[in-house]
Amino acid sequence: MSDLRFALRQLRKSPGFTLVAVLTLALGIGLNTTIFSLINDLFLRGLPFKEPARIVHLDNGDKTRDLADVGISAPRYQLYRDGQTIFDGLAAENSAAQNSSPFTLTGLGDPVQIFGGRVTSNYFDLLGVRPILGRNFLPEEEESADVALVTKNFWQKRLGGDPNVIGRSITLDGTPHTIVGVLPNMPAAWFGANPIAAEVWTTKPFQLPGFSHEQLMRGSFFLRVVGRLKPGVTVQQARAALPSLEESYRAQYPNNIDSALVTTLRALPEDVTRNFRAGFATLFAAVSFVLLIACSNVANLLLVRFSGRRREIALRIAIGASRTSIARLFVFESLLVSVIAGAVGAFVAWHLVPLVPRIASNFLPLEANHAPSLSVPVLVFTIGLSILTGLLMGIYPALQGSHVDLIDGLKEGGRGTSGSVRQQRFRKILVSAQVALSVTLLVGAALLITSFIRLSQQNLGFRSQNLWTGAITLPTSLYPDRPSRQRFVEQALHELRNVPGFESATISGDIPLVGFSRYLYARGDRDVPPVEKREIVPGHEITPGYFKTWGVPLLAGRDFNEHDTADGQKVCLISQAGAKQVFPGENPIGKTLFLANAQWKIVGIVGDVRSLQVAEAPGMEFYRPWAQYNFPFVNITVRSNLKVDAVTKLVQSALTKVNPGLAIAVPQTMDAVVAQALGQARLMMWLLGIFAGVALLLASIGIYGAVACSVEQRTGEIGVRMALGAQTRDVLRLVVNQGMKPVLIGLGVGIGSAFALGRLIASQLYQVSAHNPALLIGSTLLLATTALVACLLPARRATHVDPIQALRTE
Repeated sequence: MSDLRFALRQLRKSPGFTLVAVLTLALGIGLNTTIFSLINDLFLRGLPFKEPARIVHLDNGDKTRDLADVGISAPRYQLYRDGQTIFDGLAAENSAAQNSSPFTLTGLGDPVQIFGGRVTSNYFDLLGVRPILGRNFLPEEEESADVALVTKNFWQKRLGGDPNVIGRSITLDGTPHTIVGVLPNMPAAWFGANPIAAEVWTTKPFQLPGFSHEQLMRGSFFLRVVGRLKPGVTVQQARAALPSLEESYRAQYPNNIDSALVTTLRALPEDVTRNFRAGFATLFAAVSFVLLIACSNVANLLLVRFSGRRREIALRIAIGASRTSIARLFVFESLLVSVIAGAVGAFVAWHLVPLVPRIASNFLPLEANHAPSLSVPVLVFTIGLSILTGLLMGIYPALQGSHVDLIDGLKEGGRGTSGSVRQQRFRKILVSAQVALSVTLLVGAALLITSFIRLSQQNLGFRSQNLWTGAITLPTSLYPDRPSRQRFVEQALHELRNVPGFESATISGDIPLVGFSRYLYARGDRDVPPVEKREIVPGHEITPGYFKTWGVPLLAGRDFNEHDTADGQKVCLISQAGAKQVFPGENPIGKTLFLANAQWKIVGIVGDVRSLQVAEAPGMEFYRPWAQYNFPFVNITVRSNLKVDAVTKLVQSALTKVNPGLAIAVPQTMDAVVAQALGQARLMMWLLGIFAGVALLLASIGIYGAVACSVEQRTGEIGVRMALGAQTRDVLRLVVNQGMKPVLIGLGVGIGSAFALGRLIASQLYQVSAHNPALLIGSTLLLATTALVACLLPARRATHVDPIQALRTE
């Protein structure tokens, strides 16, 4: 305790050192705590399911047709469920929107869109989720019962926490459903939270609005399937058992559209985080580099500080103190600095953590209305990191400081030459390490910034500015078929196009970058290949005026019009990339595509749209008139200069005139949609850029400190040189040469590390080589220039040394 009090007194005596050391470390610890907090929320917290490691996600894909994670069909699920021997059970969720399906809730005030899913009766039992109130679904309720499970949030916010909620009825898509249970709030990582958390689940998972039973049994893939492995069965064993199930399916359903697809299987904890692992591994490595640079800076300061206390150390040894006790004093001082820095760093992280999802445009699967914060595991990490940092940066300086020559140390002005040589060598090593880490971060940041700039400059094919969009779900009880949905669209567009302030309005089945439908197709003027040989591409159902509203150019032929009715000739438009890909060297207008077991005449070619991902080059896509092919999922798009809330109110008012029971889901601008699509790239660019900037600042401070210390220690030598006739340029050359030697070594090591980093982040880059020479040279020159300036400042001070005063001091 006395050692700790002494260390505290020593820090009070040197407020300048204490402030610089604490702020330097706090920056490193704060940034590390921020990233670890997000890693804890995304990867370490785990899913609130029973034994989640035994739960696996089954999905379908086909590498030859560039298909991945497209879902599983009802007949495939049923065959797997009945024919497998490796699972305790399989369960499925009907998810029309990837990880949640929309419902229109009425009868509790204004109509609202809520999200959830239609699941098999054993779904939550398989996950190991027990209701807070009531029960889970029963097997006999799977196919025909109108029952619902709601979350705790739904129960408390929408039903006022009604204690008699079990048995209460809520109306979803126009159909009354009886609540049979209240579930805990479900994790966003699996059920989604952007932009709205899932709140309600019903049964009837094998019914998809707009599809007949026969269509679904032909292999339409729309189910998210999970399984619970039997005890002792590994994921590898489960994967090995899948091929036999696939062969059984192909034998029983050879003509289904999914017969050629291959089933993949992943453990659920791995599956929900796989899209973020590489990025966050890069960020954690980068922020660890920042901490190492901060540690080396403070270690340098401690070396100088402890070497300046040689006389004090010698006196302590002379009166009987052991070198171990002296080293312990210095380690305590180092630990005290790091603990204080840890507290400041935690405060910094507390303010930074909520900002990160905003930088990423909320693309991260974090809980809705729950900003990430510092939890107990994160605080434990911060404390542990602080202690480790204190030991890491304090042990060597403490050992060096405690090894003082007793006689030389007691002499006034004794220099301890051998000790100084060792310390100088160690400080040079620290400087080289800082430079190597900094140039690695700078190159990585330059690559990601360039990648993001090129990605964000891609032509999306549409004008996202002043474009509002919102989704609605048409209840099948009111709109059971295509003609009824066409009548709704005609009435809705009539109302929308008469709203003052709207430049134009349109309706479609989907919108770019937010979900889409895939369809099998083939050229209609050739022999139609078997199902497993046909390409699967995105298709869109649109109304006349769609391309005008979205700003997509019509390149050839004609647009859809009011004459393209359900009873008229089936027509379609294709993308420019599709025309080149499917009809190379030909004029596709007038030719046909084989879609949905019918011939569709191509009447026009439109500009390419990046409808899947910003980073994915446009390919073959087709458009069909809403009147001829549609589903109950409707997206309204309005071009207007008004604000989002104003447009939303006006659209809702227009819809109320058509059907007062409809509600808008996820009203937003297309600029926001694009920003979210770029969220991960933006997050990587900003964070790595910040880390690189901090690293550059800390490295320049470290280089300056090392050179300044060297000048201070060599004041006498410089005075002698100047007394013997050395010129200013000679002194500058001497100091700069010695200061830049470790920098050049660090640059060489850093360039090699940058090549290794480039290979690690290559998959995260867009149209940028991982070994781009211009970026590598530019980053190296930036750091070299900064280091040169950091060397020149103390070197200039050295040229002002008074030789007489220096010799007198010596």
